[in-house]
Amino acid sequence: MSRPESGQVTVMIVGFFVVAGLVVAMAVNASAAYLGQRRLADLADGAALAASEGVTRSSLYAAGDRTIALDAAAARTAAEDYLRESGAGATVRGLTWQVDESGDAVRVRLRAGVRMPLVPPGWGETARVEADAVVELRVR
Repeated sequence: MSRPESGQVTVMIVGFFVVAGLVVAMAVNASAAYLGQRRLADLADGAALAASEGVTRSSLYAAGDRTIALDAAAARTAAEDYLRESGAGATVRGLTWQVDESGDAVRVRLRAGVRMPLVPPGWGETARVEADAVVELRVR
C-alpha cells in the first residue's frame, strides 16, 4: 500500500524559511551588538583621555623618565564630566560607568544595553555590552 507524499515538500520549505529567518535574525542582532560595543569603546576612550587631564602638574614637570601620578579625584571628575557632556546617557540605553584609579593609571569601564532590531519569540529585547579603557601617562 503506497502512502501519499503530498505536503512533504511544503514542510521542508517552511522549515527552511524558519531556519533562514533565525540565521538572519542572529546576524542582524550580532551586528547591532558589535556596533553598540564599538560605540561604548569610543566613549570609554574619550573618557579615559579626559581623565588624563587629572595629572598633578608638579609631577609632570619633575617626571624625568617615568610614569606620572594622576590626581585621582580630578581624573574621576574629568571622566564623569566627559560622559555627561557627551550626551551618552541620553543616547545609550542603560549606560552605567565606573572610574577606578590605581596610582598612575585610570580605568573607565562602561556598561549598557543594546536594543536588538529583530527579536524572535523567546529572545531578549536587549543585549548587555561592556567596554573599558585605561590611561597611563609616561614621560620619555
